[in-house]
Amino acid sequence: SPLPSSLFVLVSAFTKKPKTTELTAGSTAVFEVETEKAGIKVKWQRAGTEITESEKYVIKAEGNKHSLTINNVGKDDDVTYAVIAGSSKVKFELKVKEPEKTEIAPPAQAAPAQAALESPAPSIESSQSIEVPSAGPPPEEPQDPIGLFVTRPQDGEVTVGGSITFTAKVAGESLLKKPSVKWFKGKWMDLASKVGKHLQLHDNYDRNNKVYIFEMEIIEAKMTFAGGYRCEVSSKDKFDSSNFNLTVNGKMNSLHLDFYFFLPSHKPFPFPSETNYVFLLLYSTEGLEETGELNFSALLKKRGEAKTESQPDVDVWEILRKAPPSEYEKIAFQYGITDLRGMLKRLKRIKKEEKKSTGWRAILLPNKCAHIFLFVGSSRINISWTAARYKNMINMNGIQYIFEAVGNKRILTINHCSLADDAAYECVVGEEKSFTELFVKEPPILITHPLEDQMVMVGERVEFECEVSEEGATVKWEKDGIELTREETFKYRFKKDGKKQYLIINESTKEDSGHYTVKTNGGQSVAELIVQEKKLEVYQSIADLTVKARDQAVFKCEVSDENVKGIWLKNGKEVVPDERIKISHIGRIHKLTIEDVTPGDEADYSFIPKGFAYNLSAKLQFLEVKIDFVPREEPPKIHLDCLGQSPDTIVVVAGNKLRLDVPISGDPTPTVIWQKVNKKSDLVLSHDDSMISSENSSDLNTDSKLLFESEGRVRVEMHEDHCVFIIEGAEKEDEGVYRVIVKNPVGEDKADITVKVIDVPDPPEAPKISNIGEDYCTVQWQPPKYDGGQPVLGYILERKKKKSFRWMRLNFDLLKELSYEAKRMIEGVVYEMRIYAVNSIGMSRPSSASQPFMPIAPPSEPTHFTVEDVSDSTVALKWRPPERIGAGGLDGYIVEYCKDGSTEWIPALPGLTERTTALIKDLVTGDKLHFRVKAINLAGESGAAIIKDPVTVQEILQRPKIWLPRHLRQTLVKKVGETINIVIPFQGKPRPKVTWMKDAQTLDSKDVGIRNSNTDTILFIRKAELHHSGAYEVTLQIENMTDKVVITIQIIDKPGPPQSIKLVDVWGFNAALEWKPPQDDGNAQILGYTVQKADKKAMEWYTVFDHYRRTNCIVSDLIMGNEYFFRVFSENLCGLSETAATTKNPAYIQKTGTTYKPPSYKEHDFSEPPKFTYPLVNRSVIAGYNTTLSCAVRGIPKPKIFWYKNKMDLSGDAKYRMFSKQGVLTLEIRKPTPFDSGFYTCKAVNECGEAEIECRLDVRGNQMNLTDNINSATKKR
Repeated sequence: SPLPSSLFVLVSAFTKKPKTTELTAGSTAVFEVETEKAGIKVKWQRAGTEITESEKYVIKAEGNKHSLTINNVGKDDDVTYAVIAGSSKVKFELKVKEPEKTEIAPPAQAAPAQAALESPAPSIESSQSIEVPSAGPPPEEPQDPIGLFVTRPQDGEVTVGGSITFTAKVAGESLLKKPSVKWFKGKWMDLASKVGKHLQLHDNYDRNNKVYIFEMEIIEAKMTFAGGYRCEVSSKDKFDSSNFNLTVNGKMNSLHLDFYFFLPSHKPFPFPSETNYVFLLLYSTEGLEETGELNFSALLKKRGEAKTESQPDVDVWEILRKAPPSEYEKIAFQYGITDLRGMLKRLKRIKKEEKKSTGWRAILLPNKCAHIFLFVGSSRINISWTAARYKNMINMNGIQYIFEAVGNKRILTINHCSLADDAAYECVVGEEKSFTELFVKEPPILITHPLEDQMVMVGERVEFECEVSEEGATVKWEKDGIELTREETFKYRFKKDGKKQYLIINESTKEDSGHYTVKTNGGQSVAELIVQEKKLEVYQSIADLTVKARDQAVFKCEVSDENVKGIWLKNGKEVVPDERIKISHIGRIHKLTIEDVTPGDEADYSFIPKGFAYNLSAKLQFLEVKIDFVPREEPPKIHLDCLGQSPDTIVVVAGNKLRLDVPISGDPTPTVIWQKVNKKSDLVLSHDDSMISSENSSDLNTDSKLLFESEGRVRVEMHEDHCVFIIEGAEKEDEGVYRVIVKNPVGEDKADITVKVIDVPDPPEAPKISNIGEDYCTVQWQPPKYDGGQPVLGYILERKKKKSFRWMRLNFDLLKELSYEAKRMIEGVVYEMRIYAVNSIGMSRPSSASQPFMPIAPPSEPTHFTVEDVSDSTVALKWRPPERIGAGGLDGYIVEYCKDGSTEWIPALPGLTERTTALIKDLVTGDKLHFRVKAINLAGESGAAIIKDPVTVQEILQRPKIWLPRHLRQTLVKKVGETINIVIPFQGKPRPKVTWMKDAQTLDSKDVGIRNSNTDTILFIRKAELHHSGAYEVTLQIENMTDKVVITIQIIDKPGPPQSIKLVDVWGFNAALEWKPPQDDGNAQILGYTVQKADKKAMEWYTVFDHYRRTNCIVSDLIMGNEYFFRVFSENLCGLSETAATTKNPAYIQKTGTTYKPPSYKEHDFSEPPKFTYPLVNRSVIAGYNTTLSCAVRGIPKPKIFWYKNKMDLSGDAKYRMFSKQGVLTLEIRKPTPFDSGFYTCKAVNECGEAEIECRLDVRGNQMNLTDNINSATKKR
């Protein structure tokens, strides 16, 4: 029996719950709740979002009383609210209507209200169709500027039983005719076929606004109506569609369900500690309406509720269920039932509805244990469990399903629940059923190793890593709340490696800073990324200058980044360039040049790089020149500062310009000599443009040379107080020690300056390829001969196909080693490799390409390697080609053998063989040998296919057996002259002796050819003759063992002509012939004869009979007055005979002069009275469906037909149609009703008499027609 309601205990946190309220806009709404205990935390929600206290929303809590006050209610507050306490949640609504105008309400409005108070409470069925009236004018609908829609249908929400209308407006100004609109639910369900009680489609045209309006109205909504909908509009060559959703809410304001726990006998149940029990009562099958809506009125009735209806003493429904449909109306009026349509629906449900108990639903996680309990009325009752997943009964105890019976309690235990156990389970006890639903959720994916914060520099690679609980799980990456996707530039790369998830940013920028989140369905992890700018290094700062009037002042600095820009300041103000002041930026060098210095240029100058907190400053001092008429002498002096760098070495990058300012002093002005020492060819240059003689330079190094002033690439510029050493486009040969010497009569000074030229490395030599595999190879190379003056930081490897011009980089990080294993190449494609060397200056030119190479791999081992045959000195082997050959092709196979117990493999064949079979000869009888075979191609040998067991070289005795082909088991028929080639396979070892016999005699080798081999024997006849027919016997013999078969051969030829043909008789237009079968039938059965005739005049033969099997015939349809010859051919399997038998004398068809006199016959009277040959049959039909009555009549002349119903003529009634065809009479009755029941008569009348026949027709009414009749009768009353 179903579970008693007393076993369900309602556990709720609320003793007083809020109710749906309707207020006027501008007023204040107050919702109050009471909890069972004080101190319970209560949350208020508005449209699913938690409400925080403000001036608008006032939340109060005093003990167990809680309230929510909403001030100045507006139209925006017309939403669904909820209150949550613990595990209980109650939803309610606030309905806001516009303030009404101050008008006196008519007294008629009070009457319905009073009547409503006096009337009993409405049933649940009627309350489900309540529609919420719209308050105030509808809000302005959004316009759609794109497509055909002016207004698209919007998402809607409705309560179960309510109604909702979706509206779509289409612009009709540009359309020539009305557009076509279709409404869909889901993807394909066309709602045009679903129009009825719950769905209506409307359309109209607004002529003022020239807009087509289409509406879809959903009436008495059900929970199953929720989902996605689509509206499609099309007009000629235009099309548009719009998607919208419908949400159907349950009636939570009238019934609030919390958790129900099953308490047997109100005593605690000893649950196992490792088992999760969650029992949630979702619905009951008692009292369900036809629509499938939930009805909890049977379970949750308040105590002391007064019954508004008295139960009748008699069970009316039982009387109606047993009564015939024709008595329904009488019984309904007898017992006061006025809703006849509802009565019929309930009767229909009573007859089809199975008796079921309360349903349950449980939700568990995988690998947990589920217990399903059921109480029955007796401990002896047998029950059966059924799972919807299996669609059959669960009748076996096992590890997963355990069935227990404890008294009146039945328990089904499901151990280790999996997703496959997510199904509905049903228990059947006799005619009663109780079911439950078990939902198994997937376990959440947890983050076992969270993300870590990172700090990188601009341009560096960023890699976030986390670990989740499941391999291959799907995660979601976000940056500052925005989901990351794989962009076209591949900025973000997502990688999965087992349980690890990676987010990779190849080149980070400042914009990549932020918080990165990885999300799963079981949690999330957040990490922060900080991207910092690169530090700027100052290689050469600006220095203080002291400049004379009209001289040039140059401030110069060098920073590490070529792309950094900056500004120059003079006493804190930005320097504006003009004709005299110039600002330049070349590479890493920034210059400020001031021509014709004046006293106003004396100031503090600064250079500030943009984006960096640097300030490089220097001071410019103006030197006033005073004329001193007292001559004085000062020895020359070289003032080398090198602008902050070491004076010993100056480093310049190859290709750049070197300008070295060397300040000098001395009075009188000294002579400057530049010299490059330790070189075989050096030049010297003096400021007076005169070549210094060898006598003056005798103190210089013998292997040095002087530098002369010129306009070349290496030159010296002389000024009054300094000289400038310039190298345009520095090269490697410019390295060395440069000596500057200054002389005047007072003295001499000199200084050595070392210039070092650094450059990119020289290209390495072409790389070498080794260890080539299927899709990989090893690349090796040597360092470059010249590293450019800087250590080599690494190498970059590139690859391309030989016929391509596009090189592809193989590594993003520099390779530190001198070898690299390149992978992911395509087998059979020719590739080339080249290498770059990289130092701090840059990347060298590419090396020359490597030798072209092709990634290939050896084939796989041969397959199906077996021994085919063994003799005393030979072994026959066979195998199949390898499964994978590869791009290298297959050169052949190598076969080897090894004696048992030895490890030395000996080649069995000289060289390679291309066949897949091998016969190894000259073996020693009795040896036990192992055999193996390998496949060979350009890449080398494959693995070996080996026969596991050793093979003994010894002849095997095998009984002789002939395998006779199927077509030779029957007689072999051949024509004369054809070739006969019979191949008969056999087996037997050693080679059997083959003997051929024909009709117990030895064959003549001259006439018949016999060829024998080890496995078959062949009988060959070049040209068959009739005497070759007969039985051929083949015998195999090995010692005393034999086997034999018999083959029957039949040689056939064309037959001879028939014998003794003669003309037997000629009469009228006919001639009779007769002949005898041919003497020679061609060794085959005569299949028939061909008879031909020929006119004596023309002698052209025409076939009269073909394949004629008799030996006599009559030739008809001959022409009068002509003479005919006849001939006959015989026919067998080979065809017609070559000659024919011809009649000696012709057959003459005589002419007759007699006239034909037709005989006189007495005219016969064929008239007869009507007679029914097939009667009318009594019929019983269903009302509303066309029916026919049929019979058959015979009579001459044709009788006249009349139809009657209950003796009333039906000729003038349009409801009946009468047909007569070939004596079959049909009466069609269109949509008969019970009033059409009665006796129908068919009457046939002619001159000779009349006949009639009668039948009975019963028309049974269906429920729909009965309902219509009842409704029409009700309306008439």
